[in-house]
Amino acid sequence: MPIYEYVCMECESHFEELVRGEEQVACPDCSATNVARQFSSFAVHGAAKAPSVSGGGGCCGGSCGCGH
Repeated sequence: MPIYEYVCMECESHFEELVRGEEQVACPDCSATNVARQFSSFAVHGAAKAPSVSGGGGCCGGSCGCGH
């Protein structure tokens, strides 16, 4: 069962709901059923590599005219 993000069109509350199929969703704050599913992105977990720095970039790499 996926968890979807919603916004209530009545009270503008944002919430998440575990939904089965085409189940009707109601706002937990005002109980309105006039809700819209929001586009959401998932988080990617893992180690990201830091960009490697090789001379010539950045301010003191000579690109800003600092004289180094």
